[in-house]
Amino acid sequence: MQAYITYEQPLNERVRTFLRLEFLFKEFFARLEGASMWDSRNALVSLLDILTIFNRTDLKTEVMKELERQMGAIAALENAPGVDRARLVQLLDEFDMLVDRMHALHGQVGQELRQNEFLNSVKQRVSIPGGTCDFDLPAYHYWLQRPTPKRIADLHTWISAFEPIRLSISLILRLVRDSATPVKEIAHGGFYQKMLDASCPCQIVRVTLPADAPYYAEVSGGRHRFTVRFLEFFPDGHAAQTTEDVEFKLSCCVI
Repeated sequence: MQAYITYEQPLNERVRTFLRLEFLFKEFFARLEGASMWDSRNALVSLLDILTIFNRTDLKTEVMKELERQMGAIAALENAPGVDRARLVQLLDEFDMLVDRMHALHGQVGQELRQNEFLNSVKQRVSIPGGTCDFDLPAYHYWLQRPTPKRIADLHTWISAFEPIRLSISLILRLVRDSATPVKEIAHGGFYQKMLDASCPCQIVRVTLPADAPYYAEVSGGRHRFTVRFLEFFPDGHAAQTTEDVEFKLSCCVI
């Protein structure tokens, strides 16, 4: 079975933030159960990056707005011909559950973690090359030497503050990605451009290539148009647009 790589480009700031958080949550959980101190280090760095994003914007409000917007769009399909009503009811129940969990979040999400002296000490040093060495942060060194189940339990406790938002973002992005059926396109000379309908904003552009293709996709765009360039990557680190005509699958995701 042939393997594929999909390159995604968000076309608005809200979805851009959601994709970054999705990436960080995946990174965190990929390391969470690891037995070594290096797994715990990497998981904690991902957690601190998540917390930094929450410091920069009101994610609770942004997620609630998107949940309610999508919920309205899904509910409007109730009487549309050919709709799987059982699946529709299941989705609306999932939305209701997540909206209730979001409403149950009081205050600023992650506020307890912001007041955690241990996490703050690590956060202040983590951006410095080698800044979290044992001699810099003896408390961190001590924590990393604790039994693996203890470290994992602490990480579970810390990440739990974000669980309703993590689940909400997962649903939102799943529905956005599923909103479009991939179509075959050709980038002549490695270049492709498409105009967009500004009255029906595209949220994510997805470009899919075979994993063994000798080039990768670089997508850029905004509300009115987007472009895709296919670049060949050379051993010296140099990249250049291919001169070949490239067949690929394109999804313009709108919901």
